[in-house]
Amino acid sequence: MNQYPLWKYILLIVVASMGAFYAMPNIYPPDPAIQVSGASAAQDMDQKVLDKATAAMKAAGLDYFGEKFSEKSVLIRLLSLDDQMQAQRVVQTALDKDFEGGYVVAVNQASTTPDWLTNLGAYPMKLGLDLAGGVHFLLEVDTKLMMRDEITTIRKEVARSLRKERLKGANVRLEGLRLEIAVKSDDERVKVTTLLRANYSNLEYNKFEKDGRYIVDAGFTEAYVREREDYAIAQNLTTLRKRVNEIGVSEPIVQRQGRNRIVVQLPGIQDTARAKAIIGKTASLEFRIEAKPGARASEKDLFPFKDERQQQLYGGAYLERRAIVYGKNVTNAQVNFDQDTNQPQVSITLDGRGGDLMNKKTRRHVNEKMGVLFIEYKTRTHISTDENGHEVKTFEQIPSRKIISLSRILEPLGHKFRVTGLDSYEEAAEFALLLRAGALAAPMGFVEERTIGPSLGKENVEVGVRSVQLGLILVVLFMLFYYRVFGFAANIALTLNLVLLMAIMSGLGATLTLPGIAGIVLTVGMAVDANVLIFSRIKEELADGAPNQTAISSGFDRAFVTILDANVTTLIVALILYAVGSGPVQGFAVTLAIGILTSMFTAIVGTRAVVNLIYGNRKVEKLWI
Repeated sequence: MNQYPLWKYILLIVVASMGAFYAMPNIYPPDPAIQVSGASAAQDMDQKVLDKATAAMKAAGLDYFGEKFSEKSVLIRLLSLDDQMQAQRVVQTALDKDFEGGYVVAVNQASTTPDWLTNLGAYPMKLGLDLAGGVHFLLEVDTKLMMRDEITTIRKEVARSLRKERLKGANVRLEGLRLEIAVKSDDERVKVTTLLRANYSNLEYNKFEKDGRYIVDAGFTEAYVREREDYAIAQNLTTLRKRVNEIGVSEPIVQRQGRNRIVVQLPGIQDTARAKAIIGKTASLEFRIEAKPGARASEKDLFPFKDERQQQLYGGAYLERRAIVYGKNVTNAQVNFDQDTNQPQVSITLDGRGGDLMNKKTRRHVNEKMGVLFIEYKTRTHISTDENGHEVKTFEQIPSRKIISLSRILEPLGHKFRVTGLDSYEEAAEFALLLRAGALAAPMGFVEERTIGPSLGKENVEVGVRSVQLGLILVVLFMLFYYRVFGFAANIALTLNLVLLMAIMSGLGATLTLPGIAGIVLTVGMAVDANVLIFSRIKEELADGAPNQTAISSGFDRAFVTILDANVTTLIVALILYAVGSGPVQGFAVTLAIGILTSMFTAIVGTRAVVNLIYGNRKVEKLWI
């Protein structure tokens, strides 16, 4: 009785070994560091940048080591956390002076995990904003303004269509986000509803009469409003992620919150003003006709190609100085395939005014080339000292204009047209992304912002670790004092529980936050709760006169249902917290949910395995419990 087969012990040893292996990276604390990356995500790193950065740090008397050079960034490790902000300022100033704001310097953390662990897929847990320090922004997307702009465009199109139908007495006006179309007769109203049904399937409408006029009241369907809101949020998320990636920070968080808000968290970034300048930077598009060879210098501009291969071949191209339409006129851009040639293409949609301007211009320039100019603004930092001797930072937006497409106009274009001649689907997808990311789908505003310093993050880590250690020590001592041998078995299972919890969170790539540490502390207490139930049941069996081995077996078996019920209800609460909560609440819920699962396994299987090793299949005169 009370003896596990050999395969169960082997399974436990394998699980414990794997848990220890994947939890091991967390014992290697990261080094403070600064990271230099290009102001553009496509910008490659240069050895000159590393040399300039290290020279500036040497001149400032800052100690560093372990420079890591890669294609897209440079990572320089520091000896002290206190040197991070000074190093960031010194290097940023030096690079802005020599490279015209072409590079961004951010504080970061450099992993010290050995390569033999990372090569086998073992990585430490990521630290959240409250532990690593950084900035937090909450932005609100103005989807109502987006829908107002769209209904305004439709109003203009409907008014133009009604004039073509010779309904001169028709009156089209806006009432909030709804169209009110008034005509003279019911026959004219039938024409209006036919027009709306044929061209605007996203509108729903009502008909009534008012002051002798026949009215059609039209507005967007609720399903379409939700679809456009989701598109705007998704598009803004894409744009923000592209901008955030240019900062060079590791593990940024850009995610949707609720119906119309976006959370941006940048661990390791301390300069709120700079982060806002980069996140809020503007980029735009211009569509221009290629200038003729004999055009005067005042009528054309030379622009480089974004593609380096094209730039090397052609050295840039001259475009007319006056643009046809701008990026603000692009409402959508999607990549697809040409049905005839099966080649990738990008379908572009312009608003009403942009479509009219495009049609008039391209009608006169068929068989000529049209260039798409991508205008991106890089942020350059200027540091000065005010009259009180305080450091003052100002930021300058430096435009970068490059051609991302130059293709021939085969026929007059309207508000919808296609761009072909792209080499691959990946290139077409990138082109569509640039078109969409040129401007936000809907305007956004900063609702909330806060900064957590690296020293506070370090203090949070230290306090959190001490709380886990203190909780663990107290629980271990209590279990040994009160349950003796059985308490020893429970403590082994508790240690295994913490190892598995760390391993699973590291393997899942979960982000550890301060509430997450609170979840770990709670898990320490809950992990022995199941053992307490088991041991209490064993005591009851002994009090009822059951033999020792029978009491052990009955205690584990009969307590199982109670343990399962208690933990399942807690797990449901954790899932609800994760579903309805955000940020810190979700961090707590993730840790709690994983802790519940690991504690059930270790308490039921792990503790019983140790108890069976001590008391199983032998004559026991007395149980030390």
